[in-house]
Amino acid sequence: MARLPAPAAIDFRQALLETYAVNDRMNQILLEHLDPGAWRAKPPGGKGRTIAAIFAHVHNIRRKWLRLSAPHLKLPAPLDRARCTQKQAGAALAESAARCSEMLAQALAGPDARVRNFRRDGWARPWPVGAAMFTYMVSHDAHHRGQVCMLAHQLGLPLPIKAAAGIWNWERLWRECGFTQPR
Repeated sequence: MARLPAPAAIDFRQALLETYAVNDRMNQILLEHLDPGAWRAKPPGGKGRTIAAIFAHVHNIRRKWLRLSAPHLKLPAPLDRARCTQKQAGAALAESAARCSEMLAQALAGPDARVRNFRRDGWARPWPVGAAMFTYMVSHDAHHRGQVCMLAHQLGLPLPIKAAAGIWNWERLWRECGFTQPR
């Protein structure tokens, strides 16, 4: 029986940082392909956030994480949910993702980590940095991406198949972010 080669060692820190970059690429794809008519359209039934407000929320929550967990990092400007454009939201999300990546890199730096706790809110107890911090950040974005896709569909302006399916093509997303492959 042939022996399988031992799997290559995975740099867990680098894998998390790459995954976070891919996570933001998914947000950018939605923004790039979203019908502009859906941006400020009222949700069916008139209750809930608009898509503009959802993306503003994602950015502004990232700002809160940075302010509470890594106050030494430059805080991106907030987004106004009532006035921001899709283009402004894309630029703001790219900036907040870059700062959150810095925060993650500093949190995962080992004993010399500059970020030692993750505070998701002012009322919640801080968490030690690590996988839970990363998972919370990515799942928050993913939850709101799902809302955006569902809301666009309900408004009769669904995302093109290329975009909706594109956020699941991890190999391509990894390459678009400049990485070789999912880890």
